[in-house]
Formats: sequence, C-alpha cells, structure tokens
Amino acid sequence: MSDPTPLAAAGAALDAYTLEGIAAGGKVALARALAQMESDPDGTPTADLLSAAYAAPRAHVLGITGPPGVGKSTLLNALIATWRKQGRTVGVIAVDPSSRRSGGALLGDRTRLKNDPEDQGVFVRSMAARDHLGGLAGLTTAAMVLMRALYDVVLVESVGVGQSETEIVGVADTVLFCVQPGSGDSLQFMKAGIAEIPHIIAVTKADMAVAAERARADVTGALSLGEHWSDWEVPVLKLSASRHQGIDDLVATIDAHAAHLDADNRRRGARHAQAESWLVEFVRERFGREGLRRAGDLTLADGESPFARLARIAEDLGCAP
Repeated sequence: MSDPTPLAAAGAALDAYTLEGIAAGGKVALARALAQMESDPDGTPTADLLSAAYAAPRAHVLGITGPPGVGKSTLLNALIATWRKQGRTVGVIAVDPSSRRSGGALLGDRTRLKNDPEDQGVFVRSMAARDHLGGLAGLTTAAMVLMRALYDVVLVESVGVGQSETEIVGVADTVLFCVQPGSGDSLQFMKAGIAEIPHIIAVTKADMAVAAERARADVTGALSLGEHWSDWEVPVLKLSASRHQGIDDLVATIDAHAAHLDADNRRRGARHAQAESWLVEFVRERFGREGLRRAGDLTLADGESPFARLARIAEDLGCAP
C-alpha cells in the first residue's frame, strides 16, 4: 500500500489514480477516482486502473431491482447495517432517474441511505441513469468493477423495473427482485420477463401479513410456470426491512448463492460472459455499428481485460485519446 498522505496534496492526482492509492486514501480517493473516470472515460490512466481492478475482484456484487416504492432504499439500509456488524465493507451504486436539464441524478440515494460518513467501510455513490433504457448509467459498469476490487460487497440499486431492466444481470453476481404486497404488480412484472432474471425474490413489507403471503404465493406460482434456466432454485422470501425481520435470512440466502457461484467455476464463467457483453456494448456505444463491424471478433481470452481491449480497439480505429 502506498502512503495515504500524498493523496491530500494538489499534485498527487496520478499517485491516487491506482488501486493501491485509492485503497490507501479511502472514500475521498475513491470519489476522486470516480470523478476522473467520468471526465476521462477513454483515457489510458482510466483503462489501466480498470484493468487492474478487473484482474483483482474481491466483492460479491448484488443487484437490487423492483418497482418504485417497493422499499429498496430501506432494504439497502438494513443490508448495509447487517454486513457492517459482520465486519464486511460495502460499496453502493445507486442508479437514479436523471434530470433532463442537468443530466444529474434526481433522487440522490445518498440522502436516503443512512450511514456514518466517518465509516470508511461504507461508500455510497449516486449515478444518473441518463437516457440508458435499462436503468443503469453508462459508467455503472466501470464504477462497479473498481469498487468490486476494494470492498467485500458491492450493491447496485437500479432505477426501477421493466423488461429493459434485465440489464442488471450484466453487472451483478446475484440479482434480488423486490415485490411489494397489495400493489397488484407482482404477476405483471413476472409476465414481463422479469421471472427470468432474479436469483432471489423478496416480498417486502411482510408486516402486511395477508397481502404479503398472497404476493408470495403469486410470485411462487409465476415462477413455477417459467423456464428453469439454471440449477439454482429461486427462493421467495418475506421480509420487513423497517422492522429488521427476515434480513438475516436474506443475507444467508445471498451468501448461499455466492457459494453456489463459486462451485464448479460458475462465477468465473458468468463474469467472463459479462465482460464480453460489456465490450460489445462499449464498442457499439462509442464507435457505432460501423465501428463494431470494424472491430471484428470481440471474444476475450481467459482473464483478458475488456477495458484494455477497448483501448486497443480505439487505437486501431484511430480514435485513441
């Protein structure tokens, strides 16, 4: 680890823009690094930093999705508190709707999440969805990869739910879908293709006893009608985050899915497939369909960084910064 002292100096930006420098500098250094990534996403220092982070994954990444009002922020607070009691560090990426005028995040999840600002074991970053249909900001992937190398758990909370929201599968190891009892939405969401994406389903506000049990039964029934695309059986849990009921069971279930992924190299294979999908999307977004055609075969070798590959493609296409 490098000495954190130089990070406070005005001329230490380059030193801070390394994994070692960010780890030593804490939340301030990470915030600066994320700001630098946003201002220079295609620069060589950004590609080098992300490649280093990609090669050193540490966290289990949990994606949380569900309709507005389902209680995702309350659930995040409960999960963060539980993990911190267990001694785990937590990074949070809260993807919010965007202001049409400024392009910035409207809801600002940092104001809705309750955590000690002095606690170096928790970092919360709100990101604007902008015009990305899946509800995930364009830089969410890069921020997740960096935070994945620094924390024990990374949470990605998406802006809402819909068919395009299946994009959260592309950044998370475990997808948690939240359903609110009594809303009448649960079956509609399941019919919209959402049944194919979650690894865990949580019926929130379980203190609404009859309605919560009805919602759980509806979701369980909908799951039984869908295709079983993996050997993981999706559990449907009831919880009340405000009363801290069912949170320990949820954390245990997340850990069980993490263990499932670690068996037989499932996690490694899934993350490699994610990285290849990111690369295709990165090239399409930055260079268009013609650039995608000229880039040729985008298959990644085992362990190859999609960020380093993107930098080489940019150079080959004459678009390097």
